[in-house]
Amino acid sequence: MGSGVDLSVSDSANAASVVAVSFQPVGRLYNYLVPGLSVKRGDRVVVEGEQGLRVATIEVDPHPPSRTLDPSTLKPVLRIATERDLAVEEDFLDREAYARRLCLERIRALGLKLKLVNVEYSFDSRKATFYYTAEERVNLRSLLRELSTMLNVWVEMKQIRAREETKATGALGPCGRELCCSSWLRDFEAITVKMAREQGLALNPSRLAGMCGRLKCCLRYEYGTYVELKRELPPVGKRASSVKGDGKVVRQNILKQTVLLQLDGDAGLVEVTRDELVAARAAN
Repeated sequence: MGSGVDLSVSDSANAASVVAVSFQPVGRLYNYLVPGLSVKRGDRVVVEGEQGLRVATIEVDPHPPSRTLDPSTLKPVLRIATERDLAVEEDFLDREAYARRLCLERIRALGLKLKLVNVEYSFDSRKATFYYTAEERVNLRSLLRELSTMLNVWVEMKQIRAREETKATGALGPCGRELCCSSWLRDFEAITVKMAREQGLALNPSRLAGMCGRLKCCLRYEYGTYVELKRELPPVGKRASSVKGDGKVVRQNILKQTVLLQLDGDAGLVEVTRDELVAARAAN
């Protein structure tokens, strides 16, 4: 399948074009070369993925590779998906549904403490990958043997993280909207408590945790802005001078770009804007 693709096309600009594809809605993006094919965003194409040949959706139109991307490391898009390819895809979606039901039955029968999240067949139907979560180590030998015999395919069990599970299953967040990870967020980036602290949020685990039980992905969205704005203000505990007097910073209001000063000589508290602090420095 796809062995007849000619990679030595004469149009060098087109040969160097790169597209980004996904294998599932809101899935991770993967770069592929476009060797002489006329494709656009939304087209279904056949490519070689980790699980073998797959039908994928083009998410980013053909474009020249970035300077940091080495085209020689990329695989090519094999062809635009045909009606037969799409029919085969529909068929293995049915196979995946059957495999999922069968796996759930065997998990219950064997008394295994794991949660099945998803099932993925390779395009040639020779391999089935079962994604699961588990809180402790599970002996999967019996399950693998039974599934391989019943489905007559190579079976792989792959443990995934809580965030990946939530992305696959989907849900509504406390904000009332569909979860970012299952609606538009394609990749997970590191989230830390420091991000909440920098934004002045209460360090309450029940409020900071998402549906997956981990820190909310949205803690990252405004983190960079808060870090940048805080650079313009004197830190809490430091002394500062202003047109309203000198004193010690006891609180920052990052979004308003003000600080609360405890004035010297027990003269009380006063809120000072960044411009008033800058004017005081300039006067000195």
